[in-house]
Amino acid sequence: MSETAEKLKLELSQLSAKERAEIAYFLIHSLDEGIDDNLETTWDMELTQRLEDVNCQTAIGEPSSQVFSELREKYS
Repeated sequence: MSETAEKLKLELSQLSAKERAEIAYFLIHSLDEGIDDNLETTWDMELTQRLEDVNCQTAIGEPSSQVFSELREKYS
């Protein structure tokens, strides 16, 4: 890591949690440059379809206990 980045880390660590969160939000969103403009629309369409499937009872799901059990087994 560059000397500038190291200095910034030291200075930023002295900020309040709220200030650090605001800077983190800014930095994360600064990485979103070049994101496909249609991505949000595509996700909205996908979520709308999934909600419709749930409401029409055509969605196929698994019990949360099974899902969490599989996740615990996989990542433990």
